Amino acid sequence: MMEIVERHPTFKRYRLRTESILRFQKLIIDCDRRKVYHNRKEINLTNKEFNILCLLASNQGRVMTYEQIYEQVWGDCGQDVENNTIGYHICNLKEKLFAVASYSSFCIRCVRGVGYCFELKSEEAI
Repeated sequence: MMEIVERHPTFKRYRLRTESILRFQKLIIDCDRRKVYHNRKEINLTNKEFNILCLLASNQGRVMTYEQIYEQVWGDCGQDVENNTIGYHICNLKEKLFAVASYSSFCIRCVRGVGYCFELKSEEAI
């Protein structure tokens, strides 16, 4: 089948849609509708906060560098990125998440001088 597609480059290639809803126990991120819920309660985020959360959560367990975050969220080249700009939005995001989920099963961890990481906590630590 792939041989036929490769011989006819005019065929359109369709990709399967990736999952548009991210679930982390009680935290639900609906990427298509741009809504975030914890324990069925909606968390109101700014556009940048939502984009940062989606980026970090969809790369759960990976450290995303300041440059990667800046390029994905702001759409600019992140060579001389101002880390305080990202830190400001992360701080606000964490405050909003903590307000509704103070003892949550996830965290956004700062890796000093590198970036941020969305992590799930072990059940023992909750």
